[in-house]
Amino acid sequence: MAAESPQTLLLLAVLVLGIFARPCEGQELRCQCIQTHTDFISPKFITNVQLIPEGAHCSRKEIIVTLKDGTLVCLDPEAEWVMIIIKKIINRYN
Repeated sequence: MAAESPQTLLLLAVLVLGIFARPCEGQELRCQCIQTHTDFISPKFITNVQLIPEGAHCSRKEIIVTLKDGTLVCLDPEAEWVMIIIKKIINRYN
């Protein structure tokens, strides 16, 4: 087996760190939603709602719901039905 060059070892180290390095708990460094859904989802199928404000990690608001079957769905925060549900949730806790 041939001796590995320093450049090869450095490249391997960078690849391993890139694969296994994770941001701190609760701090994603990118947007979570690639695609958003505008179709109505009945609140009776939603078990959790996560509101993520825009910030350094992502330039847009994100709304991620967990459905009863465990599926995560990104909702369009500009969809009228989504805004109504979010307002109801916020008013419930105010």
